[in-house]
Amino acid sequence: MLSNLKKSYIVIFFVILIWSVIHPKDYFTWFLEVIPAIIGFVVLSVTYKKFHFSNFTYAVILFHCIILFAGGKYTYAENPLFEYLKELLNQDRNNYDKLGHLMQGFGPTLVARELFIKLEVFNKEKWMPFVLMSITMFISAIYEIIEWFAALGVGESADAFLGTQGYIWDTQSDMLLAFIGSVIAIVLFSKWQDRAILEMRNDK
Repeated sequence: MLSNLKKSYIVIFFVILIWSVIHPKDYFTWFLEVIPAIIGFVVLSVTYKKFHFSNFTYAVILFHCIILFAGGKYTYAENPLFEYLKELLNQDRNNYDKLGHLMQGFGPTLVARELFIKLEVFNKEKWMPFVLMSITMFISAIYEIIEWFAALGVGESADAFLGTQGYIWDTQSDMLLAFIGSVIAIVLFSKWQDRAILEMRNDK
């Protein structure tokens, strides 16, 4: 049975999803950006009875989805808040996409980590950080390949989805930020996640 907190997460998910689809910058870009979040929601819903995460991890997933929804509405190259920061900090580009890729490492790392812990995948947990970072880099590489094929398939229509803004090292920096996000998740948030998992077990 869903707790009130999880119900509130679902409400927030759909409210922001609906907000994102109202007059987005471009509907094709919106679809490309938000479809991973929608697929994720479906998967989590279908598998919930057999496996569910701690409230902490669901909050991380929700935050990641919000980043995707905002990216879909404005595109990653034209996010208003980061456009303001661009002017304030005298930056050359809108760096909202870099937040997205940082989260691309942070979120999946914590999701995979909780899965590994609950399914007791590792006999020696010292290997877990290496495997988590490897998974993160795999996801990041696959995403960059998907972006590449999207560009080849639809040409200039994919510019808003790619969000390179003329930065020649965009792909490499995206993958670096995903790696940094994974490291931050492991080093700074592992104990927080452990407490959330323990609380979840005690509540049963």
